[in-house]
Amino acid sequence: MADENQPCSSKKRKRNTEMETKIKFSFSLTNKIGMLAGALDILKSHEVNLCHINSTPNTENSEEFHFIVICDNTGELKEAFAKLKKIAINFEIMSVPWFPKDIGDLDNIDPKTFTSGEELKAEHPGFNDAEYKKRRTEVAKLSCDYKHDHKIPRVYYTKEERNTWGTVYNKLVELYPDHACATFNRNFQLLQTECNYRATDIPQLEVVSKFLQNRTGFRLRPAPGLISPRDFLAALALRTFYTTQYIRHKSKPEFTPEPDICHELLGHVPLFADEDFAQFAQEIGLASLGAPFKHIRKLSRLYWYTVEVGLLKEDGKKKVYGAALLSSAHELDLCLRDSAKIEIFDPEETCKKKPILSETQNTYFETESFDILNEKMRKFAETNSRPFDVEAIWSAEGIFLKRC
Repeated sequence: MADENQPCSSKKRKRNTEMETKIKFSFSLTNKIGMLAGALDILKSHEVNLCHINSTPNTENSEEFHFIVICDNTGELKEAFAKLKKIAINFEIMSVPWFPKDIGDLDNIDPKTFTSGEELKAEHPGFNDAEYKKRRTEVAKLSCDYKHDHKIPRVYYTKEERNTWGTVYNKLVELYPDHACATFNRNFQLLQTECNYRATDIPQLEVVSKFLQNRTGFRLRPAPGLISPRDFLAALALRTFYTTQYIRHKSKPEFTPEPDICHELLGHVPLFADEDFAQFAQEIGLASLGAPFKHIRKLSRLYWYTVEVGLLKEDGKKKVYGAALLSSAHELDLCLRDSAKIEIFDPEETCKKKPILSETQNTYFETESFDILNEKMRKFAETNSRPFDVEAIWSAEGIFLKRC
């Protein structure tokens, strides 16, 4: 549900947006010739762009000067700070780009939709259907005032919407046994039993969210449409998944160019009920917190080629775990044919490929297990240039994120 071309910040956030991409740090240097020049050379050699620097004598030690610096969240910050610590005294990172510390902080993010109502693109199946666009906007607006401690708004789906769901559901259920990975099929059966997944009615997000919370701690949060990659990935760090509630156009039930309720409930939910996969999704989110935009772009692409359109090798056979494929009968059938181009998932190379969001893929990436997927992503996360790490801490109240 993220558009990599939208690095925007929400207007609703309760923070200083001017400082959103800045890092503030301080250190002291001995009052000797060349010390400050050496420190500045380190920052320059690692392409750290300084926005502000202030110096004051150390009132407790006349042989030292104290510096406070604000810089852009770009360049080789991790390497620069490591070298700076070797020549500086009392080096400290004072503030970093904002990111949510707990689930309540997500209330300070206003999901911005780029494809709702009258903004639908011309190639969207519902572009010329005024009634569909009106209804889609109506459903999307239900999520605008949602707060994390409220019940997810109930949608009373129309007969036509339930029929569209039924068409999608029945076709996919035929394909899942032979096309989906074993973990997906196992959890899908649980959803049929515990959340009343069936062709005749669309499950409500509140019921499904509680099911996920009991399984892996993941929860669903309603959203009116696409949001920025940074905000979308940050929510994953808190095991929260932004979810749309409107449904695709009835004229093309086998494929949708955007996320809809079929995509969320049929494609994503079964795997978020698996702890290994949930951990993988959270790792992507943790790697995004406070990261520069160029790294966010890479993570967003890796998310696409795994969580959305990823393939898994099981017992020597190709299986699907990507939600965009598992919610599209058309592409679910195409991606496992011999003619499909499949490469081994390698984060360093895969992140260079721009996603194809509104049509079938020309390349898919395969991995051997979720354990290997997790291992590769953790190693890739080490290439993040942010000069700090983030730890997820579990407590009775939920998940909290701590900079370390």
